[in-house]
Amino acid sequence: QVQLVESGGGLVQAGGSLRLSCAASGRTFSNYGLAWFRQAPEKEREFVAAINWAGTSTRYADSVKGRFTISRDDAKNTVYLQMNSLKPEDTGVYYCARDRYMRTIIHVTPAETPDEYAYWGQGTQVTVSS
Repeated sequence: QVQLVESGGGLVQAGGSLRLSCAASGRTFSNYGLAWFRQAPEKEREFVAAINWAGTSTRYADSVKGRFTISRDDAKNTVYLQMNSLKPEDTGVYYCARDRYMRTIIHVTPAETPDEYAYWGQGTQVTVSS
């Protein structure tokens, strides 16, 4: 059974930075895409960033492009989200997720829809004050 645990969230002032981590137990991340989603209070979960299984392709929501960076370290079974220039609009619970399917195309574009991800962490709170 795959288990994902996020960490690194907290309260930060606008313009600050945070680095989120997501560590996995069980089956390793190898051959699976990984993603970060977030959910603000009383709003739907939204896509933030994703990286494919080979680490050869990434994609970002327009709202975070140029500010956030997703990366992975398969040796440590961990995916990261570096968040810079944080804005109050970035506030929410951040979740990491693992692709539902094992991928084999080395340059495949990672998915950005929640339905494509089967395993989810419990989330870590990120609060950005103005």
